[in-house]
Amino acid sequence: MMPESSASKKPPEGGRRASPAGELADRTVLIVDDDPAHVQHVRQGLAPHGYRFREARDGAQALSAIREHRPDLILMDVEMPGLGGVEVCRIIKANSGEGGFGFIPVILMTARQAAGKVEGLELGADDYLVKPFDMLELGARVKSMLRLKALQDALIEKNRELDRANKELARKREELLALSRTDPLTSLSNRRYFEERLQEEFARARRYRSPLSLVMLDIDFFKRINDTFGHPFGDEVLRAVAQVTRARLREVDLLARYGGEELIALLPETGPADALRACERVREAIEGLQLDYQGTDGTKRQVRCTASLGVATLPSPTLQAPEDLLRAADECLYAAKGAGRNRVRQHEE
Repeated sequence: MMPESSASKKPPEGGRRASPAGELADRTVLIVDDDPAHVQHVRQGLAPHGYRFREARDGAQALSAIREHRPDLILMDVEMPGLGGVEVCRIIKANSGEGGFGFIPVILMTARQAAGKVEGLELGADDYLVKPFDMLELGARVKSMLRLKALQDALIEKNRELDRANKELARKREELLALSRTDPLTSLSNRRYFEERLQEEFARARRYRSPLSLVMLDIDFFKRINDTFGHPFGDEVLRAVAQVTRARLREVDLLARYGGEELIALLPETGPADALRACERVREAIEGLQLDYQGTDGTKRQVRCTASLGVATLPSPTLQAPEDLLRAADECLYAAKGAGRNRVRQHEE
């Protein structure tokens, strides 16, 4: 392959250099022909337009040059040793996707009249010239193809920008959706989202006759914690309880802040025995929490807390609606508090 001429050197930083071709200046034209005299003739004819040139003597060199330089236009002889122009055109057009060569216009050149013109155009050649051709005609056709290439490149870039914008919009939408479902203090699901999921999970459990447990949890003497240590420390306690509870449940379990110091959980595919064990794990983890409080005077104190839990499970002959399941778990929660707190009570028929 011949080296690039001085007219084809890279432009200085800041964009393409000015030339009579305006916005098409410095576009790269790959000339593929095994006749050096014809290559030189084409270069001289197109030189006033300010294009950059690459050369290849056969089809194999052409494919190598395309991979390395990604030209904006290919002027290619039909008849060459080895891979001919028609075969190379077939390869180029078969790999015109974004992961391949992309769109590169191809103008086939031949000394024969219309013998291979139809075949070349059917294979995707964008234009066809019969040698010898007028240089003014060649210049006009090259300019037309380069404009087409520029429009295609601009369209691809606009589509990429649109795709990026759509992905960013989808990401923002997901963020907003997550925020609308999340309690800002604990980062758990909020009550509204929990109630949506409760309807769905209850219907699914009834449809497939699968077990579903609902747990209500309330931090014991939380008002006393707030009154003694202040609301910021109360928030810290609530976050710690939420975190340790989440860690003791499965990934498929839904944990939400239901209101104040009350948490609520849905445990799909969980029968009474497994639900009770899960509640005891949570209760013991909360009982084992140790939180450090530092007063405004610098004194430090270790604070502990406990929680009471109520749990109800489907299937049940008396729990026929989501509200029934909620009410049963709530009644068990208050039974746990009435029995002395820091314990679990389970709904029984």
